[in-house]
Amino acid sequence: MNVIITTLLFAAPEWVRTAITRERQPNVFWSEYVVWPLIQILIVLFIVLTVVAYLVWVERKVSAFMQARLGPMRVGPWGLLQPLADGLKLLLKEDLIPSKADQSVFTIAPIISVVAAFVVLAVIPWGSTWATIANINIGLLFVLAVSSISVLGLVLAGWSSNSKYSLLGALRSSAQMVSYEIGMGLSIIGALMFARTLSLNGIIEAQQADRIWYVLFQPVGFVVYIVSALGETNRAPFDLPEAESELVAGYHTEYSGFRWALFFMAEYTSVIVTTAIAVTLFLGGWTLFGLESRITPVAFSIVVAVLLALLALLIFWRGVMGEPPSIMRTVGMAAAALFILAAIALAVTHPFTEQGARVLFSVGVFAGKILVLIYAYMWFRWTWPRYRYDQLMALGWKWMIPAGLTNIVLTGIWFVLALPKPQGVFGLMREQAGRLLPTGKGIAYFIATAFVLTIPITWTLLATINRRTRDFNLAEQRQLQMRLRRERLEKQLQKGARESEQAQV
Repeated sequence: MNVIITTLLFAAPEWVRTAITRERQPNVFWSEYVVWPLIQILIVLFIVLTVVAYLVWVERKVSAFMQARLGPMRVGPWGLLQPLADGLKLLLKEDLIPSKADQSVFTIAPIISVVAAFVVLAVIPWGSTWATIANINIGLLFVLAVSSISVLGLVLAGWSSNSKYSLLGALRSSAQMVSYEIGMGLSIIGALMFARTLSLNGIIEAQQADRIWYVLFQPVGFVVYIVSALGETNRAPFDLPEAESELVAGYHTEYSGFRWALFFMAEYTSVIVTTAIAVTLFLGGWTLFGLESRITPVAFSIVVAVLLALLALLIFWRGVMGEPPSIMRTVGMAAAALFILAAIALAVTHPFTEQGARVLFSVGVFAGKILVLIYAYMWFRWTWPRYRYDQLMALGWKWMIPAGLTNIVLTGIWFVLALPKPQGVFGLMREQAGRLLPTGKGIAYFIATAFVLTIPITWTLLATINRRTRDFNLAEQRQLQMRLRRERLEKQLQKGARESEQAQV
């Protein structure tokens, strides 16, 4: 019995042992590798799924704003409960499977897409210290590898549906995602030259040590990454795989109900993941000019209180002022009062610890940068028209991939020239704790070479490569092919007629 109790106590989390024995004993394995990661996974999944649901609402509001409409307004105050209504509708909707579809593959396909999107969330550095679920040293490689699996879900969905529209959408999707994965992979090499690590937290710490965001060293890489990420996530103007005017709905034409919702969740989760990687690689991750390591609990409480007060003012302005007496006006007043009380309580009590305040601040900074990029995604979708398929492929293979390769070569040249003497020429870098850090002049050198030399050279090279692109006319090519085919058919008919005449003679 004593052996069993001892074994159970050894295997139990630290807080269980502490509660039973009243002594603080280290039990690192269960607390750090099982219990706490499980709690982190549940928190991240809850937040991401909630954000995904409300991203749909935000996108509908943004599109309505751009088109001078109101957007969702009927379900809840300002349509805030519309995501809940949409979720219930999809859960209760009849789940149909085409009679000639491959039922097992048809069922598994959306699960592959959504699992591939969710697994990547485990290595995203949401904040400093304990705000990352798993900080592995090949985090970026893991993200690229697992993200590429999601295309299998789309291909299998299109093939198993036994529908021409679905199959064409799947073929388009596979060609598009494979093409733009190359550009995305090439775009991040320049940033990795400076960070010299594949760990996502390590890349953020490298930007901290270099005192610069890599978007200033790598403007070409950042642009190539954003364009490739749009193509990778099938977002407009690159939404050819689900072009409703050509393919009804593409690879998910035959899907309905919850299975269709899984594809939707996978798409918006992929948007969050690609923007999180962009923030990590190019925009400093959870850092904000050193404030994340200097903010105090009092300052953080005041920042949160100010944000709550601004939210209360927004609610009061939009939902109370100028509105006639109604239930919604009463709800708006109550919500504004509640946020004001919460802001006062936070400003007075400042309940956060020093580490908690810094971690939550870093999480807020990371989330803010992600939301800015997601808004840009929405802006692109509702601003630019959809590309034609040949234009999409040309952009990927003739613009993004050459730009990524040129950026790698030029960044390598500038990097080698700046190495410490005697390896380099200019000596604009110094070695510290096993890392190469740019000096003050080195930072100015890398920014100047990126904007003054890399961008013009890359643009000149792309203009040279694509100088005959405008000569290609798809309509003329189609007419040419149709004319050639008509001529071949006429020759075959004439030949057949001559042979039949000769046979009669």
